[in-house]
Amino acid sequence: MKSVKIVLRNYKTQETIDYNIIPCDNQLARDWIVALEQDVLQKQLHLDKNFCFHGFPHTQRTLEYLCNELNKHIFTINQSTLDYMIEEWFAPNVVRFGDEYPIGRMADDPVNKGLQTKHNIMNILHNHFEILEGTVENPSEYTKHATVEVRYAIRQLNLLCHEIESLCMSQRHDRLNPFWTRPSQITQFNRAPRHLLTDEHRQGFIENSYDRVLGGVYMHWCQIGKTLMEVFRDEHAPKLTDTVCEAITHLQYYSGEFDIEWANDVTRTSAPWHKTEIDDFNAWLYENNFDPQDTSLSSGHLLIGQVDLLNSFETTNAQDIWKQMGDYLDIYKIECGTSSATYDYHWSDSDHEQVQLESLK
Repeated sequence: MKSVKIVLRNYKTQETIDYNIIPCDNQLARDWIVALEQDVLQKQLHLDKNFCFHGFPHTQRTLEYLCNELNKHIFTINQSTLDYMIEEWFAPNVVRFGDEYPIGRMADDPVNKGLQTKHNIMNILHNHFEILEGTVENPSEYTKHATVEVRYAIRQLNLLCHEIESLCMSQRHDRLNPFWTRPSQITQFNRAPRHLLTDEHRQGFIENSYDRVLGGVYMHWCQIGKTLMEVFRDEHAPKLTDTVCEAITHLQYYSGEFDIEWANDVTRTSAPWHKTEIDDFNAWLYENNFDPQDTSLSSGHLLIGQVDLLNSFETTNAQDIWKQMGDYLDIYKIECGTSSATYDYHWSDSDHEQVQLESLK
């Protein structure tokens, strides 16, 4: 099967490095390669560079920057003709506890709250997005009547919400134990065509569950809404009738988009706490009248490939790979077979937002 080459660029020096993805030997991976070539690269779709590298703790996209961007887009929505008002305002101390608090090892330590994400405010933010956007099958009246500029602002609520949560988690891990820092890559494109998942594709949920491995390539979640696992984690396992989230969805589609895990392995065999979480999640599903073996629930990550770490970075040590990638967090080019696309722009460009708006039009 064709491999995929990703070229990363140091935006300041214009130097590049690259790595290769080896697709899995399964039908979903084969279908993903076709979608990547025909739907994305050949059509030269716009790559979302402001929502790409997550959880790298020393990023230029600081928590203060992300909160300022969020407030800017909230202002756009509030000033629009949609008659919808978001009253919340965001700053670093609003979205997480500061490091003046003791920093505990447990993510939800009730005493040592230092650098913990304040999930309540983030759930409220995501709920605003769900109301304004609707779903793929049932778009809201707000988004139907919004201008391109306002639709873009609505979209940023979701993207910035997830980027903030990822950054908060990784900066906390970086302070406590860098081994568990969770950097990742989300490679998504404006208006990427979606294709329905088949029953054969869905077997990957059973085979892989929620395991993530260093360099693992996974199908991107190319639709709106939270998964059952996200609700279980973020809202501390309430009954489904009591959740803040109004858009719990199960993955219906695949596309040419993809995610990459750049963190150390978290699998049911390598991390006992991960197996415990999966067991607790499955018990919660039963309590809410779901069958954990039902693949239509989309419970897990669909594995579609693996980065060739040794040939690309000459190491399988995650922290050594992070050091190599640190100054190159900018996708410059993607190649697959005879198809390729170059992305000669950067999220910090003064006209980046306008370029994105044009791509949405």
